[in-house]
Amino acid sequence: MSTIKAPSLSSLHRETRLVHSGTLRSQYGETSDALFLTQGFVYASAEECAARFTGDDPGFQYSRLSNPTVSAFEQRMAELEGAEAARATASGMAAVTAALLAPLQAGDHVVASRAMFGSCRYVVEDLLPRYGIASTLIDGLDLGAWQRAVRPNTKTFFLESPTNPTLDVLDIGAIAEIAHAANAQLVVDNVFATPLWQSPLELGADVVVYSATKHIDGQGRCLGGVILASQALIEEQIQMFLRQTGPTLSPFNAWVMLKGLETLGVRVERQTANAAAIADALAGHPKLARLVYPGRADHPQAATVAKQMRGGSTLVGFGVKGGQAAAFRFLNALKLVKISNNLGDARSLITHPATTTHQRLKPEIRAELNIDDGFLRLSAGLEHQDDLIADLLAALDQI
Repeated sequence: MSTIKAPSLSSLHRETRLVHSGTLRSQYGETSDALFLTQGFVYASAEECAARFTGDDPGFQYSRLSNPTVSAFEQRMAELEGAEAARATASGMAAVTAALLAPLQAGDHVVASRAMFGSCRYVVEDLLPRYGIASTLIDGLDLGAWQRAVRPNTKTFFLESPTNPTLDVLDIGAIAEIAHAANAQLVVDNVFATPLWQSPLELGADVVVYSATKHIDGQGRCLGGVILASQALIEEQIQMFLRQTGPTLSPFNAWVMLKGLETLGVRVERQTANAAAIADALAGHPKLARLVYPGRADHPQAATVAKQMRGGSTLVGFGVKGGQAAAFRFLNALKLVKISNNLGDARSLITHPATTTHQRLKPEIRAELNIDDGFLRLSAGLEHQDDLIADLLAALDQI
C-alpha cells in the first residue's frame, strides 16, 4: 500500500497544524487519518527486508519500532511543538522515564524541582539511584538552588511548569541557561500548560514530554505519551532506548490521539476560560484558605506567567479550610464535577492530592510542597462555566 505524506505545515498557525500536520493517506484518499492496525510488515524481497534493518530503506519493519499511524501522530506533535522530531510512548510516565534514563548512565547526576507528580518524583528520587544515577531535589523556584545543586557529573535538569498540583510556574528560560552553563540538558514536563499555552523548546529547553493521556486525548479514552527534541537528540539518545525496551504506543491509541489533536485548540481554550472563571468566582471565598491560578494577578509567579505563557491553565488549585474532613465533605457534595485523579478531560474532574497523586509522600514532604490536607486540584472541563461555578459554590455551602 503506497502512502502520500503531507508537506510540512510548520509555518502555519497552531490551530491549522493541529488538523493537518502529519496526515498520511493511502492510495484510497481517505479523509480521516488512516489506522494501520498491524504488528508487522511484509517486504517485496529479501534485499528490501535487509535494507530496512540496516536503515538504508526508511520503510517500516515492526510496530514496536515504528508504525505509519504512530509516525503521523509524532509528526503532528513535532510540528505543533516546533520540534525537529518526536517519539511516542505507551504513557506519559513512559515518556518521562525514557527521557530521563536514555541519556544517562551510572555515575551521572540529575537535578530536579521537588514539586512534581508523585510518579515522576519516584523515578527521580527512587528509581534512578538504583542504577547509580544520583539525584538532588531542590526548590525549583529558587534559581540559586539550581546553581548550587550542580556537580561536575550533572547531566540533566528536570522540571514541571506549572507544577502538579500546586501550579507553581518556574522560569524555564533562566533554568535552561543554568543547565547549559553546566553542560546539562533541560527536560520539561509541559502537561499543565499544554502546547497551546507554552513552548519550552523556544524558551531554551532541550526536551519536552507530555502525557498524551491528558489534554491531547482529552476525553478519557486512551493512554499515551510523547517525547520531543532535536533530531540528533532523538536519534542518538531516545530512539534506541525505546526500540529495545519497548514502551510502544499502539497504533489504535495513536489514531485516537490524532483525532484528539484536531480539537485540542478549541477544547483547551474553552477549558482555560472555564478555569479562569472558576478561579475568579472562588477567589476570596470565606471557606477557602487559598486559591492559585496561573493568569490571575495574585498568582505568586504572575510575572513569570506573563513572560513565558500565552494563556493560563485548565487547572485550578485551592485549599479548603478544615483539612481533609472538610475537603472530603466538599468533594462528596459535588454533583457535576467528578472525583478523579485524571485531568485535561472534557468532563470537569477534581482530586485530593494528599490521598491520591501524592499520597506516597511523607506528610512532612507534602508540607514542604505546600500540599496540605485541605488542598484540591480541579481540572476544568467543557461544561458551561455557570453550571460548574454553581456546583462548586453549592458544595462549599455543605462544609
